[in-house]
Amino acid sequence: MSTADFSVQSSCERIAYVDSHTAGEPTRLILSGAPDLGGGSVAKQRDRLREHDWLRRCVILEPRGHEAIVGAVLCEAEDPTAACGVIFINNTGILGMCGHGTIGVAVTLHAIGRIGLGQHRFETPVGPVDVALLSPHRVAIENVPSFRHRKKVAVEVEGLGTITGDIAWGGNWFFLSEDAPCPIRPEHIPQLLDAAARVRRELPRAGITGAADGEIDHIEFFEHSDTPGVHIRNFVFCPGGAFDRSPCGTGTSAKLACLAADGKLAPGETWVQESVLGGRFEGRYQPVGEGKVIPTITGEAFVTAEGFFIRQPGDPFREGMGR
Repeated sequence: MSTADFSVQSSCERIAYVDSHTAGEPTRLILSGAPDLGGGSVAKQRDRLREHDWLRRCVILEPRGHEAIVGAVLCEAEDPTAACGVIFINNTGILGMCGHGTIGVAVTLHAIGRIGLGQHRFETPVGPVDVALLSPHRVAIENVPSFRHRKKVAVEVEGLGTITGDIAWGGNWFFLSEDAPCPIRPEHIPQLLDAAARVRRELPRAGITGAADGEIDHIEFFEHSDTPGVHIRNFVFCPGGAFDRSPCGTGTSAKLACLAADGKLAPGETWVQESVLGGRFEGRYQPVGEGKVIPTITGEAFVTAEGFFIRQPGDPFREGMGR
């Protein structure tokens, strides 16, 4: 049954959505039913969305969602060159940017007939993102300027000892470390989650932040990959306590900034990394001065579901369960 054939009582509120996954990581695009955000820049609309947090809780938290879902709320772009504005949300709040989510949004908008193949621009709270829809499933995104803030920062973590990593911005703040407590394999996900959560908790206690005291809310462990054609395998711990099923678009951007700063990757050269589950992203960059780079991340996404969420009067969980 398609959503066009689905009807509910007039007393119920409906939120239309389309789900996709990018290299295994889910994106939930909200098409209608969101509150009026009043226009202006997407950054300002993001701030207004915080005042309507019921939407995030409703579509991301149980019983309609789960911890791994990233939501994308469509809104009007202030930039006249942008195809749309988009605000990313997860199980703890609002994200500045989401690489896998941007790929998922592009593929979904094409699947529902909103955009065609070719070049597009999305306006996000942290700036414009240029998107090349290369095929119905393959997308290259030109991310926001990314940079390494600090190199080889050491933090003492109970049960793990000294963990050393780079602090870098790729649209979110990352702590990127080779000091994984075990091989990055699916069977070790519980151990990796525990270790990353320990590092995440210890960073603010040690006074370690991004630029302008930015909170480091993503932890990435990485190691050499023995998969032909792949440089590294990674494990990314997200702000809400879930792990990224994809190699993480903003994390790949942060990694490219570190490689550029170390002179380990030339401008335009392709870097391939895979997630703990084997999904792959390709990355390359161009320098823009002042130690910053413009990353381009390429990956694939596929639509998985469409439908309406129902908010019935009297439902004690109509706005989700939890935070």
